[in-house]
Formats: sequence, structure tokens, C-alpha cells
Amino acid sequence: MGEEADPMDCRQCGGADLRLSVLGVGCWAFGGGEYWGEQDQGDVNAVVARAVDLGINYLDTAEVYNNGRSEESLGKALRQVARDQVVIGSKIAPSNAEPDVLVKHCEASLRRLGTDFIDLYMVHWPITPISIKHFTDEPVLPSIPDAFATLSRLQEQGKIRRIGVSNFGVAKLNEAMDAGAEIVANELPHSLLTRGIEWEILPCCREKNIGVIGYMALLQGVLADIYPTLDDVPPWQRRTRHFDSRRPGSLCRHGEEGAEEETNRALGAIRAIARESGMTMPELAVKWAIAAEGVTSVLVGSRNTKELEQNVRAASEPLDPEIVRRLNAATEEVKRKLGPHFDYYEGAQNDRTA
Repeated sequence: MGEEADPMDCRQCGGADLRLSVLGVGCWAFGGGEYWGEQDQGDVNAVVARAVDLGINYLDTAEVYNNGRSEESLGKALRQVARDQVVIGSKIAPSNAEPDVLVKHCEASLRRLGTDFIDLYMVHWPITPISIKHFTDEPVLPSIPDAFATLSRLQEQGKIRRIGVSNFGVAKLNEAMDAGAEIVANELPHSLLTRGIEWEILPCCREKNIGVIGYMALLQGVLADIYPTLDDVPPWQRRTRHFDSRRPGSLCRHGEEGAEEETNRALGAIRAIARESGMTMPELAVKWAIAAEGVTSVLVGSRNTKELEQNVRAASEPLDPEIVRRLNAATEEVKRKLGPHFDYYEGAQNDRTA
């Protein structure tokens, strides 16, 4: 990416006094677990140190990632870097948003991360019965005004610097804003094959001057070009609405027919554009995600420094607008098939974002 001393581009996160690197490190795999498999702490330490060297300042985790081990692993890695070099984002499960519980869980995250404050603390999913059911079977429904009032108190106490949300659609974002907290960011799924936010919530965030942190830029490996066919995608990563829930052994819970034909056509077209442009598919996917209007930072998971440096190289040069146009056209069929509903793991009747 040119001289190492050159900082990565940073963008202001909405109207907040917060600047995030255009590429952020998604830390879900840190600590290891059932979803992503084992993760070596030495590799985590190396990824975090190298990310800071390359100008990445945003590191994104959550209390539920590997049952807290992601935060713990990130905390260990952060011991080797200066605190003011990084922006830490973490998330609280909606089932833990009752005031007393929220405070305890925030303090637990602080301990695991080994820090006195979290730069950006987000509610992981909207506070609704459908969303909460994903996290617990307990009959709990926290009050939205009370939850955001508690976040504001934590902010006043300096335990969190800024408040955000994740996976909030238009109605739930408005409801959260009406609760009185200053919300600076909405973390949302966005990739060449997950463009549902473009219909409603992305324009809404632009209008309200709320930053957007995009995740799933490589669609959990589907856009990394590591699987020859959709049949080769591992079962845990084959649960999105792109895949037919009727497949034998399917782990899908969305109950839909999927969009496998459309996804295969789109992947073929993306591969052709990659060949013609002399780029790899993941390079194209990351560049396209960064080019999206209204997106502040794009999260990409990196299991080791080799993967990290590949992602950083992709972020170093902007994508030609004509290639952006061609990629949009190549993936329009998938966008229309999956529609504005951007919970990619649930059917419309169980949409956790609405």
C-alpha cells in the first residue's frame, strides 16, 4: 500500500467527533469458537500490531462473540499498542439491555478488553421479542427508553465514549433516537451480495448524519473466492438467505428457497470482472464496499497478517467508477431477489431488524 508511514484514509463517523479508518478489523474469530474454529493468540497479537502499523484504527468485537473470548483475546493483543492508537467498538446483546444488567455487562466487557473505556458501544440488535429470542429463552423485554438512558449514564461516567446501534432498520433507529441518546453509528451488513441496506436504511442514515460501519464485506468467505461452488461453503457459513433452506443437512433457519441461481450468476460475473481488471475477487469486493456512499468503515476479518495485508492492499487504491457500475449491474439480480429485508439469517416474518 505504498510507504508504511502513510496513514490509511479515515472518515468522519456521521456527525460525531470520531474518525474511523476506512478498513476496520472484525474480531469475531478472536478467541476461537464453534463458528470459526480455533484462533491462535499469537496470530491475533500479530494482526492487531500490524493493523495499527498499517494505519487501521478501528477494531470491532462484541460480548457474544465466542462467549466473551473475542473481547478477552483482543484485550490481550491491545497490551502491545498505545490505547490512543485504536478505536474499540463492542456490542451489548439486546437481552442484556435492562439497566442493572447492562451496567454489569458493560463493566465485564471493560475487564475483558483491559481498558477503562469503550470508544463505541452498540446495541447489537433491536430490542424486540424476536431479536431477544436469538440470545436467550428467558422472558425478558427491556425498556428501550431505559436502555438508552442507561447508555447515556455510562457515557457521562466515561465508561463508554459514544453510543451506537447495530442491525437497526429505519423504524427501530427512529425509536432509539427518540429515546434521547446521541447515536453516532449503525453497524450493518453490506457486500456485493448483501445490498439490502441500500433500499432504505443506508439513505436514512445518510439523511440523519449517522455513520455506517459495514460488515460481511466478503460474505463470510463466499466473496473471498475460496470456495469453487456454493456446495463447498461450510455449513455454518451456508445459513444466509442466499442458500436454499431445503438443502439436505441445512442449518438455515430462514425457511426460504434462497437465491442460489442468482448468486451463482453474480459470482460468475464478478469473477469475469476480476479477471478483466487484473484484481482478485476479494480485492474487488473490499474496494466496492469501501466505495459505497455513506459507509464510514468496512470490517474485514483477518485470521493472520497475510490476510490482513491482502485486505489493506485492497483498501489502498480506489475502485474505478466504471467497475463499480459493472459490479452493481452484476449483483442487481441478487439485490432484487433478497429485497430490502437485511436480516440475512431470518425470513421476513422473523426479521430482527424491523
